Order: sequence, then structure tokens, then C-alpha cells
Amino acid sequence: MNQNSPITLLLFAVCSLLISQKSFGQRPELLTLFKEWRAFEVPVNTTGNIDYSKAHLEARWPHYEELRERLMQLDHKNWEVSEQVDWTLLWAEMNGYAFNHYVLKPWERDPAFYKVLWTEQSDVPAHEGPTNHAVIEWWQYQQPLNKEAQEDLIAKLDFIPQFYTQAKKNLSGNARELWIAGTRDIARQAQALESLAGDPQFQKNRKVQRSISAAIKATLELKEWLETEAPNKTAASGVGKALYSWYQRNVHLVPLDWQDEVMLLKHELARAWSSLALEEHKNRELPPLKAASSQEEYLKQAREAADELITFLDTNDIVNVKEYYRPALEPHLGRFIPADRRNFFWITAHLDPKPLYSHFYHWFELARMRVEPHQNEMRRGSPLYNIFDSRNEGMATAVEEFFMQAGLYENSPRSREIVYILIAQRAARGLGSLYAHANLQTMEEAGVIHSEYTPRGWMKTEKELLLFEQHLYMRQPGYGTSYITGKYLMEHALMAYAKSREGSGTGLIKSYFDGMNAIGSMPASLGEWELTGSSVLIDEIFDSYVPLETLLEE
Repeated sequence: MNQNSPITLLLFAVCSLLISQKSFGQRPELLTLFKEWRAFEVPVNTTGNIDYSKAHLEARWPHYEELRERLMQLDHKNWEVSEQVDWTLLWAEMNGYAFNHYVLKPWERDPAFYKVLWTEQSDVPAHEGPTNHAVIEWWQYQQPLNKEAQEDLIAKLDFIPQFYTQAKKNLSGNARELWIAGTRDIARQAQALESLAGDPQFQKNRKVQRSISAAIKATLELKEWLETEAPNKTAASGVGKALYSWYQRNVHLVPLDWQDEVMLLKHELARAWSSLALEEHKNRELPPLKAASSQEEYLKQAREAADELITFLDTNDIVNVKEYYRPALEPHLGRFIPADRRNFFWITAHLDPKPLYSHFYHWFELARMRVEPHQNEMRRGSPLYNIFDSRNEGMATAVEEFFMQAGLYENSPRSREIVYILIAQRAARGLGSLYAHANLQTMEEAGVIHSEYTPRGWMKTEKELLLFEQHLYMRQPGYGTSYITGKYLMEHALMAYAKSREGSGTGLIKSYFDGMNAIGSMPASLGEWELTGSSVLIDEIFDSYVPLETLLEE
């Protein structure tokens, strides 16, 4: 049959539609286990409170082993691919629990783990980095609070003093850099609580003010205790090469070890810098991009950029643009910031917001989770332990270059330079985080790589961003590299998808994006398996699997 015949093209269109509207089956026994697992994963004690004490976590371990054994006893090899993907995702989450139990131990090593008040939504499915189960998601409350919401807030605030008494007992670790940086997070929570106390709706509410005051007092006492203990903290914070590699492969399902990631990020750093140099040479006769110089000018540029991006995706058949895309992007267009106060990302946005807004594909994905919740309950929310990073951060980073290569900047060639600067920055910061986790460098030294290898000195303008990012990457192994490793995996998936459909005609790019969107926020390697039917990346992970306990004994 002619590969470009009307019949072939019609068949391809039907297949693409089936991928994007696929009915994801669920094994009842797996779904039941998943629900039990997620209920177990919250460490509630007999009093109904969150409890990270060593005694409580040790007492729960046999239950974990029983759940894991039930998972391993499921004969899943002949299930449908989507069902095998679900099984593997649950396997990865259970591996993540074991890694936290034996290695990461954020409740012992990481003071930032005890941050409770979150005032802003993350741009990925869950908060970045290890997060406790007693959080107050202030951004989720509908304003102004009704009586029921106020009571809920008061109950959560009232737990903070008790929680922080527990924290002083639990925090027995010796990870110096995590300790120092985490103390700053706790200090900032006190400031956030003070801002909450100043909310006009609470000005005359004595009950709420009493709870906030007690929470502030407990937070400041924890900060002071952390500062007192800091001189006794002397050990490195990184998990080391072997454990980092195990975690990447068996929890985040990234089929790369520490050395693989070093090589990949070095390659991307060199590619980004060299490509930038070539772009600058090609554009040498063109005027430089001009940064917005006022709020009016910035907003005009931002709105036009958002409209241009959405229109480009729609008219060029990149992805099935939903009606909620534009409203999802609207709150994140930013505002004018004076030149001396712009951090790296807003430097780029004042020149041309489209590269950053491409990365804001994040907000399309979060809107989809809210507006079109996945029919498969196991995929409806967020995977645990930031397992989503290769998918969400990888896709958001990949589309910056995907959209560029598809023609987004045909009328603004100098904007291509920004894309390569973004890639270089993410490669540099990830490379620094790899050396820090191998305990070859301190977080500060990793930050030097991050700063020095970001083109045009754009990471030297904002020390707070540098600190925030390197701290997060130390707290969450693999997050710093996920932008580039995830980008690679999204490219690998597109390669595999294109190869499997080579010569089938138009519509490939749109069916790739729609297919990935339909699969949900799970590791990129699982997305490739489900989209193409090829489990080569996951097979590589399983073929090299070694139990964590075995690795710890070596």
C-alpha cells in the first residue's frame, strides 16, 4: 500500500485519535493495592497525627514489606501494556519509600522537610523536593475563607507546635549543608505566618490569631534550635554516586547512572554554548533584542507572546490546543521588573517571553489534571517522591527547543539565542548538582559551575535563585538533572515514535504530544513504553536491578 495514500493517512489519523482518547484499563487487584499503598504511605500514628519518629517508622516497616510482596506476587507479565505501566509505576513508588527509609531520611537529615505553610502552587504536579504530610496549602483555600475552611486552617496551624516538638527529636542527622540551608526555609516560614496574621479577614478573629501566634512561636523556636545545633553538623549531604544511580534507575525510572548523566549534561552544555555562538554569528547583522522598559511595554509584549505561542501550537498542528490553555497561562505572564532586580528567567522574559512561556507548558498540564482528570485513578494525581520530574520538567524543557525547531521564531531569529541560553543554564546547574551529590563539591562550589557556565553572566544577577535551586537539588537527588535527562528521554520517545511510524504521513507531531498528554504525568520512560509499545528503557532498568539492601551492604 502507498504510504501516502488517502487510506494510509486515514488509518494513521484513526490510530492517533485512539492514542489520544485511549481507555486506560485498570486491574482491580492492582487498583486495590494502590489504594492501600497510598493510605499506608501517610505515617499516621494511633492518635491520628502525622508521626515521623524513628520508632513509629520502624514499626510500620513490616506493613510496607507485606504490601511490596503483594505487588511482586502479581503475575503482570502478560497484562496489557498500560496495566504493566501502572504496575511499574507502583513498583517505583515502593522503591522510593525504601530509599527514603534507608538513605534520604528527610525527617532526620533535612530541616526544610518540616516547612508546613505553602503560599504558592508549584508548577509541577506536587511540591518540588521531599514534603511532609502535614502541609497547609494556603493557595488552595477559596478566599475569603468560610467558617468550615477557617476551622480547617486552625486545626492545621494548631498542629505546628506539636509537630515541631517532634521535629527536634527526629532531626538527628548530620548533613551540614542541608541543615544550614534548611534553617533558612524555617525562618522564612515565620515571615509567611506573620503575613498570614496580617490578612484583613483575620484582623478581628481572635481564634485564628491565637493559632497563628502559637505557630509563629513554635517556628521561631525551631529555627533557634537548628541554629544552636548547626556547629555540630559536619558531614556531607550528598548520597554518593552508587546510591544516586540506584535512585535514578529504580525510583525515577531514568535509565542512566551518575556517570551517564555527567556525560549527557557535559554534552548538552557544550552543544548549547556552541549553538549559541553559531546563532550569534548567523544573527550578527541583526539588531539585538530590546528588553521591555516599562510595565505597559512588558504587558503588551507578554500578551502578544502568549497569543502567538497558543496560535502557533494550534495552527501548526503541534498539539490539540484546549480551551483552557490560554486561561492557564494568563496568571503567569509576569510583570515588569527593573533591570537590576531581574533573575535569570525574567531577564529572558523581558527580551522575549515565548521561550519561558514554552516552558510554562507546565501550566497546560496542571490545568489538564484539574479540568480533565485522568480516567485511570492511579494516574489522576501526582506520583510520589517527585517521580514525575523526567516527564514534567523534561517535557517543559524539551518543548523550548521542539517549538523552536518547528518554527516558532521564524520572525524573531535572535530569540533562538535565548533557547540555547536556557539549555546551557539547566545543563550547568544540573552538572553542579551531580558533583555535589557525589560529595566532590559543596553546594556553593556547585553553584559556581551553575553561575559561571550560564551564558552572558545572567546567573550572576540573583544569588537567591542560585541558592534555592542548588538547595532543592541536594534535597531531591536527580531533580537538578531532570530538565536535561528528561529532555533527552522526551527526545528518545519522539525518536522511537517517529521511527515506528516513518513514512505514514502528516500528523505525527500532534499525535505524539496528544498521546503523551493522554498517558499522564509519569516517568518519561513509561510514557515511551505506552506510546510506542517498546519497553527497551524499562527492560534495561529491570535487567540491571539490584535490591537496595544489597547495595547498602556492600
